[in-house]
Amino acid sequence: MLDGYDADSFRGNCEECFGLCCVAPSFSVSPDFAVDKAAGDSCPNLRRDHRCTIHGSLRARGFNGCVAYDCLGAGQKVAQVTFGGRSWREAPDTAERMFETFRVVRQLQQLLFSLVGAMELPQSRPLRPDLAALRDEIDAVTRGSADAIGSTDLPRYRRRVDGLLLRVAGELARAGVSRAITRRGIDLSGVVLAGAYLRGADLTNANLGGTLLAGADLRDADLTNADLTDADLADANLARADVTGADLRRSVRLTQTQLDAAVGDASTAITDPLVRPAHW
Repeated sequence: MLDGYDADSFRGNCEECFGLCCVAPSFSVSPDFAVDKAAGDSCPNLRRDHRCTIHGSLRARGFNGCVAYDCLGAGQKVAQVTFGGRSWREAPDTAERMFETFRVVRQLQQLLFSLVGAMELPQSRPLRPDLAALRDEIDAVTRGSADAIGSTDLPRYRRRVDGLLLRVAGELARAGVSRAITRRGIDLSGVVLAGAYLRGADLTNANLGGTLLAGADLRDADLTNADLTDADLADANLARADVTGADLRRSVRLTQTQLDAAVGDASTAITDPLVRPAHW
């Protein structure tokens, strides 16, 4: 990794957190969650010491969403940096601000993750100064006060990150890595493709933002420059078909959370800062 950033920079450290992912978000009864929980309410499985009482059996208990969830390091930043290591249980008056700060910082960590991942591509070298500058700017925001974080203009940062990622994609195209970046790939954003047979599909440059790909067969699919922003990859098959597994090294906006929810194996190609899930 570059300039001191590695996989640990985006890995949640529960020992340094206050169970923020178990309190701040909301979720509803679904195949991913066995119970309803409102934002700001503690999960019924959260202990007083901020640990999960069923951590070793989340899938069996109907909490697949918890297995797939990844704060990308936002939890320990908010707990230890923004709030100085004092938990919301110790200082109940800070709880609401802490939870809202966590929600913002997690989104900023996602942007940082995309920037750092782009910097790993050899073809991004001409743009690394710009990528590094924006990375450092956003990282500084995540380490600011709760008030400063709360006033962050998230849409503006997303636009700036998107602009740089598009320039990186252009460098990839000029290097011959992808086909015809000037031609937009198929737009499947928001389409329900759960369980779809997409083995060997040409998804080059495809817009898969918000696409439901749960349980889809993506073996041998070409995902070069495919935008996977918020795509649901729960149980999607990325493992080996005939010769090799899915190649995700040049996909755009792929997160660790999505990988953790998918099915892969040793042949599934990924790149830093992503890490191969233990269940693969």
